[in-house]
Amino acid sequence: MGSRALHAISVVLSLTCFTTWAGAQSFRVQCPTSTITHPSSLTNVNAEPAYTAATAFTTNASGYLAPSAHVNGAIKCQQISGGDGYSTMANGTQTFMFSFGPLSGIADIAAGLPGTEFPNVFNTVYGGTLVPGDPATTDAIDTTVTSYPFKSNTTPGAANSAPFSFNGAIGLAPDADCVSGNNFANANGGPLPCPNLPANGLDGHVDPRQIMDVGVMNGNIPAPLMAIDEDDEFFLTLTNVGMIMRPDLFEQHTVHFHGYPNASSFYDGVPDASVAINIGGSFTYYYIAPDAGTYFWHCHITPPEHLQMGMVGQIYVRPRQNRTPAGTGLYASLSVQQNDLRTACRRTGDGITPAVTTDPDILCTNPLPAATNTVSQANDAIGTSTNNPDFGLPLKYAYNDGDGSTAYNVEYPIQIHGFDPNFHFVGMTFNPEAFADMKDKFFLLNGRSYPDTVTPGPLTTVSSDGRSHFSQPLPSIISIPAGGRALLRISDLSVTEYATLASLGIPMHVIGYNAKLLRDQSGNNTDYFTNSITLGGGESLDVILDASNTGVYHAGQIFYLFTPQLDHLSNDQENFGGLMTEIHIN
Repeated sequence: MGSRALHAISVVLSLTCFTTWAGAQSFRVQCPTSTITHPSSLTNVNAEPAYTAATAFTTNASGYLAPSAHVNGAIKCQQISGGDGYSTMANGTQTFMFSFGPLSGIADIAAGLPGTEFPNVFNTVYGGTLVPGDPATTDAIDTTVTSYPFKSNTTPGAANSAPFSFNGAIGLAPDADCVSGNNFANANGGPLPCPNLPANGLDGHVDPRQIMDVGVMNGNIPAPLMAIDEDDEFFLTLTNVGMIMRPDLFEQHTVHFHGYPNASSFYDGVPDASVAINIGGSFTYYYIAPDAGTYFWHCHITPPEHLQMGMVGQIYVRPRQNRTPAGTGLYASLSVQQNDLRTACRRTGDGITPAVTTDPDILCTNPLPAATNTVSQANDAIGTSTNNPDFGLPLKYAYNDGDGSTAYNVEYPIQIHGFDPNFHFVGMTFNPEAFADMKDKFFLLNGRSYPDTVTPGPLTTVSSDGRSHFSQPLPSIISIPAGGRALLRISDLSVTEYATLASLGIPMHVIGYNAKLLRDQSGNNTDYFTNSITLGGGESLDVILDASNTGVYHAGQIFYLFTPQLDHLSNDQENFGGLMTEIHIN
């Protein structure tokens, strides 16, 4: 086990874990406001600081390295459920799933955004009364909004009505036993039973009723979206709420972040080498954000079954280059990063002091460009705040490129997947599943087939509890501001098929493969342009659709992103939908 993995474990073990029991349930969440790696005394853990220098470390009183200055990154948290649910295919077929659902960041997820939150958002208590199905319905979300992101301040049919906006952890509540025990001890001068209890009483204690009300039958396809920044600490709590439609199954669930470099095996989600979460239990995974890029995640319990049934999601890591101060040269910024031993990527003659005498190996992830350049960080001036959520903010990049070659204006996660309706039907009943005969008939982009792919906002399905749930929260329609670029974070977790996507009219600029910038170790870009890409299960690509030529692309144009595999342009029947969506220039 590497030093990074040991450090990861030491951080979590140094934190106080709290557990609450309610019958057979042992639920809790964890989102610290200060850690060894991100001490609140040195940094604001609720914001991403500008990257100006590598984090400085010194040996502390315990004998290990701890930050002393230039603390980079922040703390991010998310809570998800593992269970089951239903989704609706574009031909109206209701499909049963084993699936993950959101237990935090729900308002953001309903808006097509990641559900990953800072501690000051995650550690808030919902002030209302949650009932079964809430807030997993779209009653308070305006799905008619077509701009990106899919948010508004009103609800259809209810003027001046505020939408559901809670992004904290569902079920989080003050620990009443600890609060009363501390009050009693203070009043009687005795020792505190909970000496580390914060003033607000929040120590990870949760109300299991709220978690079950929201989590049961609330599966999503794809699973809740996650996004973190390089240098972040990420705390992800998985709560297994059970599969109500299959009470005969005692299925465990895990989270496996596919392709993560140097991940601690303890948190890798492979049950043989780590742990699996039983029904009625919770477990908090811990990661330090790896190199920038597009990754994905899935359950690693009987993967052919759980992946086919829908337990797949996407996570991406934003690069430090996004946090480069305006006016700072990108080459200089990437040079500064070479002083960070975790991600250093040096080569002879790179002009950085101290000089090195050996070139990097093939695992180096962010080599400097072959030649110096004068490209500097600037604010995004494409479009407006209506069609570009980052308008006026520092320009965004897919990788630490040092030359601006991966710049984009809007980004869209695209999860490719497929469903075998017979396998899913058998999965809902009590018959043995025919793994050898598995054959996808529904082909999905973010859990939807065309024309549902171009429906804005979340799609809902009425489940067996009689309530509407977010079954497919992530839209697939792509909107590019005129003169701008769209980054497509494409991943494929299909169990049975390769998938091809083609773009006619807007070339596909492929810049990354499997979360690695396409650049050789001498600094030469190996990116390329094409009109189609092909992925197998377990692969990801970063593709930029470049509509920056305003002489060619203008508002009102519509292009298509689709598969040339004709049998994948179906939804269990000929000529119905499948892997196709629209690209709008607006």
